[in-house]
Amino acid sequence: MDVQPKFEHIAKLISNAKQQAYQAVNIELINLYWTIGEYLHLQTIEAGWGKSMVNQLSNYLKTEQPNTKGFSVQNLWRMKQFFESYKDVPKLSTLLREIPWSHNMAILSSAKTLEEREFYIRLVIKEHLSFRELERQINSSYYERVMLGNTKLSTLSRDLPQKITNVFKDTYVLEMFQLSSMHSEKDIKHKISQNISAFLLEFGRDFSFMGEEYPLQVGFQDFAIDLLFYHRALRCMVAIELKIEKFKPAHIGQLNFYLEALDQTVKREDENPSIGILLCKGKDETVVEFALNRSLSPTLVADYKTKLPNKIALKQKWQEVLSQFDGNKDNE
Repeated sequence: MDVQPKFEHIAKLISNAKQQAYQAVNIELINLYWTIGEYLHLQTIEAGWGKSMVNQLSNYLKTEQPNTKGFSVQNLWRMKQFFESYKDVPKLSTLLREIPWSHNMAILSSAKTLEEREFYIRLVIKEHLSFRELERQINSSYYERVMLGNTKLSTLSRDLPQKITNVFKDTYVLEMFQLSSMHSEKDIKHKISQNISAFLLEFGRDFSFMGEEYPLQVGFQDFAIDLLFYHRALRCMVAIELKIEKFKPAHIGQLNFYLEALDQTVKREDENPSIGILLCKGKDETVVEFALNRSLSPTLVADYKTKLPNKIALKQKWQEVLSQFDGNKDNE
């Protein structure tokens, strides 16, 4: 008698119970910090509390609750800031209780707008990010890269039945592979296939790896896609072609051919049309725009970096895009 499935069932029950208990404790902790933050907020307004009173409160708590950590002067001020930042945003004040306090503090200190904070809160919930993973996403300007990618997907979005907002990026950062300056396409493919979990932190955990040099047969000829993934939410295959040079219009034709072959020979009837990503070492946005205007396949062009990007430059680039949007609205 094979009892392994029964044992696995019990192990899963225990694991689920632990996770639910952790979530319940986390919610209570966030509720406590929120309530303390609210109290401090009101006392500073109504009773004129300042640094001296908060120092006294911290010392009192250390005496009265000697085995309880987390109530230093600095943390108490953070609780006040936490409450003040979200007290008028009911949607976020509910969401933030689903992630740990450390994650909340990282987001609060790094993200300056409510939109960016909501983005990272939802990302932590969706991707189950650890604190270190969240730090990496913030340091790699994940938000700006996704937002810039969204602005360049309007044409592609019209051609697809599925919603692709916040799925793809304008630039992908592959610093985790420690690629040399003289790397080859083979080096990148090998690093990705050997370190899928690290790659999916950058690409998104809804992606499932289908293969490197994925074989296709068209007529009597054999072809191979550099990397092939399946996206669970989009319910489609995503073909990635790597180029260790700057984007050239000729690259589009090859990827379009692969997408057509995938849809005719591999795609199932219940799946959506395949999407292609050209991942290049650099790109001229005007050249990309011209090349994609006549493309009939759902294709996007992104570049990759082997080191963490310049956060200030990316933020400025995103602000420029926002300014253009605001200018267009004023002209309407």
